[in-house]
Amino acid sequence: MTKVAVILAEGFEEVEAITPVDLLRRAGIDCVTVSLGEEKLVPSSRHIPVLADRSWDEMDFDGCDGVVLPGGLAGTERLLADARVEALLRRFGEAGKLTAAICAAPTVLARAELLAGRRAICYPGLEDRLPGAEVCCETVVRDGTVITSRGMGTSVPFGLALVEYFLGKEKADALAAKIVYRREA
Repeated sequence: MTKVAVILAEGFEEVEAITPVDLLRRAGIDCVTVSLGEEKLVPSSRHIPVLADRSWDEMDFDGCDGVVLPGGLAGTERLLADARVEALLRRFGEAGKLTAAICAAPTVLARAELLAGRRAICYPGLEDRLPGAEVCCETVVRDGTVITSRGMGTSVPFGLALVEYFLGKEKADALAAKIVYRREA
């Protein structure tokens, strides 16, 4: 079974985290939320406490097929400051596993040198923090095993792109129809 880890760092953007988790789980993908800290209860950017499935130390990332980083400026800063995140991303990149990020979090992928020579997108105004990437202006950008997206308002198409990556366009389209979401052609 496909397994995806969504990393929650204090100050993460709620919608950018919960929407992809919801869509992945609806699609039948094992999606595990992982607290970057020792505590499983992680405060979001709007001070909504979210209970992660596992703390970082409890998580076995070896069994995962992908890792997803929600944005939120404070959460992204914490992701950038944690060497474990960069090491994990590099390991996933080298193994050809999915690395995905939304809003400000693609800057973390850039720090791990996963965007060089790839098409990518991020929150408007942070494009200069994606050195080496071919910055696009699309809702969601997939380039090989990397998926990036722009922000909270693109959380549904981002989540559906994750589903499509693992299960194909037909399954993603069926899920979009089920949640009454019209996908771009």
